[in-house]
Amino acid sequence: MFFLIVVVPPFFENPDLLRAFSAGFVNPFAIGFSTDVLVCWGILAAWITHEARVYSVRCGWICLLLGVVPGVSVGFAVYLLIRTRQLESFMVAD
Repeated sequence: MFFLIVVVPPFFENPDLLRAFSAGFVNPFAIGFSTDVLVCWGILAAWITHEARVYSVRCGWICLLLGVVPGVSVGFAVYLLIRTRQLESFMVAD
């Protein structure tokens, strides 16, 4: 929510998506944080893809979208909830 409050109003003033993305890399500190977020999202995407194949966990793509818009922590938390419910029903079925 904080992200939307801070980022959306300036974006509507100047709706240049490339400029908005590159603004996250304006100094060494921002580069560090932005790169960390991108790497975390990539790891989450790899994990969701792997578990979709191995354990047939469904709806992981929703968590990847949530990882882009509100943030990786939201996508990760929602994925853990989805995964837990699906794997619990998988374990009960065995």
